[in-house]
Amino acid sequence: MPGERMNRRTYLKFAGGAAATATVAGCTGGDGNQNQNQTGTTGTTTSGDGTGKTPENFPVTITQGQMPSTLDPHNHRETTTDNVVLQAYEGLLSRDAKGKIVQKLATKYERVEKGTVKFTIREGVKFHQGGNLTPDDVAYSINRVVKPKTGIESPQSDQLSGVTGAEVVDGERAVRVNSDGINPIVFSLFASYCDIVQKSWVESNNNNIAKKINGTGPFKLQNYREDVSVVFTRNENYWQDPAAVSKLTFKAAKSSSTRVNQLINGETDIVVNVPPQDAGRVKSSQNTRLAAVPSTRIIYNAMRYDVEPFSSPKFRRAMNLAIDLQSIIKNVLSGFADQTGQPTLKNFTGYNSNVKPYPTNKQKAERLVEESGHAGATIKLHTPVGRYLKDVEIAQAVAEQINQLKNVNCSVQQRDFNALAGQLTDGNLKSSPKFYLIGWGNATFDASQTIIPLLTTDGALTSYSNEQVDKLMSEAQSMPDGNKRNAKLKEVNKLIHDQAPWIFLNQQYSVYGVSQRLQWKARTDERIEAYDISAK
Repeated sequence: MPGERMNRRTYLKFAGGAAATATVAGCTGGDGNQNQNQTGTTGTTTSGDGTGKTPENFPVTITQGQMPSTLDPHNHRETTTDNVVLQAYEGLLSRDAKGKIVQKLATKYERVEKGTVKFTIREGVKFHQGGNLTPDDVAYSINRVVKPKTGIESPQSDQLSGVTGAEVVDGERAVRVNSDGINPIVFSLFASYCDIVQKSWVESNNNNIAKKINGTGPFKLQNYREDVSVVFTRNENYWQDPAAVSKLTFKAAKSSSTRVNQLINGETDIVVNVPPQDAGRVKSSQNTRLAAVPSTRIIYNAMRYDVEPFSSPKFRRAMNLAIDLQSIIKNVLSGFADQTGQPTLKNFTGYNSNVKPYPTNKQKAERLVEESGHAGATIKLHTPVGRYLKDVEIAQAVAEQINQLKNVNCSVQQRDFNALAGQLTDGNLKSSPKFYLIGWGNATFDASQTIIPLLTTDGALTSYSNEQVDKLMSEAQSMPDGNKRNAKLKEVNKLIHDQAPWIFLNQQYSVYGVSQRLQWKARTDERIEAYDISAK
């Protein structure tokens, strides 16, 4: 079947029955459990093989589309980088494979008053390069993200949206975290973001933290060759049971066919973004299999509101009407994606089921272009290469369909992902391309953590500004989690759909190629937790 053209049903069948029926799980910890006190410890976790025994020699290699841009856990915004650093760094809370909040470096978390929560810090945790985890390390790590004067101006500040700072609680092994307002999803944020670093180590290394690692996690950095490889070894002194994987290597290949070839040839064990045309090769090999799940990532084309022709809502709506999204999903992604018409995915808090994807209407699109005053516009769509599933092909299809309009010309500019991401995260909107394809994963399952960073005036990666959006989001973040807040977020999603700051594209599916020698399941949040890998 290697040469057969695959539709979505065949692709999902190849990837496994679970993927065929999978939906993006809601975040129970971010909703119903959020205001409850959580006590106790997580207990000891055995190796993924269920035996509790750690193989002496079990190396694993993972190949992504990009190498990490840094090893500093607080100075990036890329999932590819996060998948590397999360092997060594840990947060106060985390999520299991189903999206449920679990304890990590905190053993208890509770809301003590309207704008304040408290975390009790786990004892007996050591950093890789020596020294015990302290509440001071935790407070410093949080402040390093949300307070620029702590050391860096972190591009992750909005990932802890609303958090204003942290301080050690006198006489307790605990940290108090303060927010501006009630911050209804604060525990959900900490379950997804904010790795804990050692204060003394960061301050003494300062300029070298981008090339070194000193975390508390299950893997220790052995060797880092920038743009080539990152190699970890098992942390034998991990506070839980040591990992089953003895040596963990991260490499990168932009070309999906190159990644698939490496997998089939036994040169790597997990590869990302297997395209439909290569699914048969992976499945038909006796040594490899597919693992696929719907992800929490949206793919979209941002249009900067502050420059012509994208300053015109009519022109932006015209671009959406020019796109045949169903055709892109069918012909480019072989049906292996879902349409979007708003920034929030189904089953997320705030998703508006009454907002539908834009239909294709080229005649109306041409009319709106004329009414916008930008007839004859020439635009260029910047796209990364090899970061997302079929990213270049999606961009080319978008440009081709826009070119079918009589009064707009569109071309594609292929970009290195890290270079493009650097422009988008430098805090200066004017350095960003005017029109670009990018993806955004939201691990909190809440609309705010897409809308705030991407579509509010002060958002860390914003391409848009609208006073009404800003006002409504401020109101939503001041509401206790519940029906009123959900309704407010739905209102924002409708407004954003109508204003069309993006060309709304697709929900991405995560499709991995996996060596048959591994026991491992794909997650909806795109995290590759090597601690969960074991030998079959």
